[in-house]
Formats: sequence, structure tokens, C-alpha cells
Amino acid sequence: MTNYPRQRSLLSIATLLFVTTALTSVTGCSYNNDLVVKSAVKNATVIQTPAVQKVVGDYASVGYDKRAQGNDWVGVIVRADDRDDSEQIDIKVRARSDIKKPTCHFDGKATLMGQDDAHGVVFQTTVDDSMAFFQFKDGELTIDSQDKYVLNQFCSGGGTLVGDYQKLSNHLELT
Repeated sequence: MTNYPRQRSLLSIATLLFVTTALTSVTGCSYNNDLVVKSAVKNATVIQTPAVQKVVGDYASVGYDKRAQGNDWVGVIVRADDRDDSEQIDIKVRARSDIKKPTCHFDGKATLMGQDDAHGVVFQTTVDDSMAFFQFKDGELTIDSQDKYVLNQFCSGGGTLVGDYQKLSNHLELT
């Protein structure tokens, strides 16, 4: 009968080792799964709202069509924001830089303000304590602000970002 306690202790030690190994394995797997999930979420594509999908593209001022003849023009590149906020857009304004020094340069983000049939899709951002508006309607982008002069600082030679820009069917050619 003295063998029973010894067998029980060996059984208990074996059980303890098995349980410890199993828990370590489960904990290790859980930790690795968390890393995989975090990595997958980080690399996931941001889902754009229909409003953002509608406005993404390249826009240009009237002179863009005659750029080969040397006309000045300003282009606006609108992209979906790459962060989790699906109601934001990235806006880059660039002027011709191939034969002249660029006259306008602006990089910013704008947030969806609203949309309806009368106004189209409107985004807004703050520039020096003034609201700037980016209105997209019928293939046209209109940039405006509460303080019209606040958008002059991004252009030289008396230029301004305020104005109308037509949506292009192709990407903007900066050079």
C-alpha cells in the first residue's frame, strides 16, 4: 500500500506538468494571435464613405487645358485620408512647376461638413481662425472661405486658392 501514495504523487506531478505546459501554450498562442490581429488591423484598407468616394480625384483651373501653350494653372489633388477617419480627405494644391516657379502650394485635411442636392458635398477645414470650404458639385470643386484673404497666403504674386476647379478624367500632370 505504500506504492499508492508514491503513484499518486507521480500522477499529481505529471498532471501539474501537463497543465502548466498546456497553459503556457495557450497563453503563448493568445499573445501571438493578438500581434497578428493588431498587424492585420493596421494594414487594413480604410473604408471610404460614399461622399469621400465621390470627390476623390484631381481638379484643375481653367488654364490647365492650355498648359502646352504656357498658360498658368493650379491643380488640386484630393485623396481619401489614410487614417481611420473615413469622413476626411487630404487636399494638395499645386501650381504649374515645369516652366515657371510654382505660385501656389497648400497641404491640408478637410472634414465632411454635409451634403445635399443644392450644395453637393461640402468639406471644411480651419485656416488661421477662419473656415475654408471645399464644395464638390457636378464635377467642379469650388474653394472658398469666410475670410477670402486668408487663402491668399498660399499663393504668390497676388494669387489665391479661392476659385473653381474642374474634375479631370486623368491624373494631374504636375510637370
